[in-house]
Parts: sequence; C-alpha cells; structure tokens
Amino acid sequence: MSTKRFILLIAIIMMLLPAVCAWAEPLPLPNVSLNIGGNADQSKASTVVQLLLIITVLSLAPAILMMLTSFTRIVVVLSLIRHALGTQQMPPNQIIIGLALFLSFFIMTPVWMQVNNNALKPYYEDRITGEEALAFASEPIKSFMLKQTREKDLALFVKISKEKRPENPDDISLTVLIPAFVISELKTAFQIGFLIYLPFFIIDIVIASILLSMGMMMLPPIMISLPFKLLLFVLVDGWYLIVGSLVQSFG
Repeated sequence: MSTKRFILLIAIIMMLLPAVCAWAEPLPLPNVSLNIGGNADQSKASTVVQLLLIITVLSLAPAILMMLTSFTRIVVVLSLIRHALGTQQMPPNQIIIGLALFLSFFIMTPVWMQVNNNALKPYYEDRITGEEALAFASEPIKSFMLKQTREKDLALFVKISKEKRPENPDDISLTVLIPAFVISELKTAFQIGFLIYLPFFIIDIVIASILLSMGMMMLPPIMISLPFKLLLFVLVDGWYLIVGSLVQSFG
C-alpha cells in the first residue's frame, strides 16, 4: 500500500471512528510494512515523514469530532444549564462531555452510515481510490453542516477569504464552511441558553427581593434559590425536555 493511500485511509477512519466501531461491519485492517533498504538516508526520511503525517492526522481527530458534528452546540447548552442552576460543578465536566459525545453519536448516525456505505466500504473493496473515498466521505458531512449554518456566517467567511461567490452549495469549500458552521452553532447554543436562563433568573430575582424585604441582607440568595431551582427543574423533567429539544433542533 502506498504512503499516500495509507494516509488517506487513516484520515477517513479517524474522522468516522465512532461510527466504524459501533455500526459498521467488521473490516480487515490493512497490512502496512515499512521496508528500510537500499539508500539508508532516503528510507529513514520516508519513514519519518510517514510517522509525522500519521501523528498529525491522529492529533486532528478530536478537533474533527468537535468541530464537524453536533458536539459544540450540545456541550455549550449543557454547560449553560449547569450555570443557570447554580450547582457549581454538578454535573461534573466528565458527565457533561460524555453525554454530549453520546448525543453527538446518536445525531450523527445517519451521516456516518452514509459515509460508511458510500466511502469506506467501496474503498476497502478497491472499487474507488483514496481521493474518491475522501470526497465521498465529505459530502454527507458537508450537507449536514450546511443545514445548520446561517447564510450570514457563510457570506462573512467567503468575503474574508476573498473567494469567488459560490453559485450553489456544492461550490462552498470546507475551509469556509467549517468556521461558519462553528460560529452558527455557538450562536444557536447561546440562544437556547438564554431561554433556559430566564426561569431560573426570575427565581433568583424573587428570592433576592423577598430576602431584602425581610432584612436578611447577609444571607446569600443562592442558598435559598438553589433548592427551588432544582425543584422546578425536576418537576418539569428538565433533562427530558432539554435533550429532546436539542436532538430535534438538528432535524
């Protein structure tokens, strides 16, 4: 297997690692051998270059998972919920990140299945080249991002990049689409967070006003309002409503 083809294969697998592990059929791993012989200097240089490229691809995998999926919106909203409740570090960061990851896997399942069927399987069956597999893999991900990206954000990065105005969505490059998608997700997450904050903010104001009228100015309002906010969140089944709304927002 050539170095270029192997690097492309690693890039696709790392981008779709959760889907491959959970939903794809078992696929044989390619046999890769690095033969060092002949000119020692050229072989050592080739080996070093391959290792550097593989390490670079592996280091980009977390960024790909966070920036090209629904993870950003979910983790921001869940963090804002914790701040709105005023529970400090409850739930812990590990719980929030883990829940955001598994919700992202759930939301991205149709996209990853398309990538598996259109890119990975044909590539393993030697029906398409590595370049074609990478192109087929990016199409459903690009379509998902376009649905969640605002035209205003796309226009901003097209203007900054000084690229030619695209005639249709297929002409938009990933270098423009990815940052536009991320800031669109952040804006949507903060809009959802604002709506979540409102009822808890009202409870804080009411409790603070009551304590002030009773002359209990030395008692922190958060100590009194926290049980009421938790009670409200449990009574309305907050996790059910928020998680359901988050998942449906990507429909």
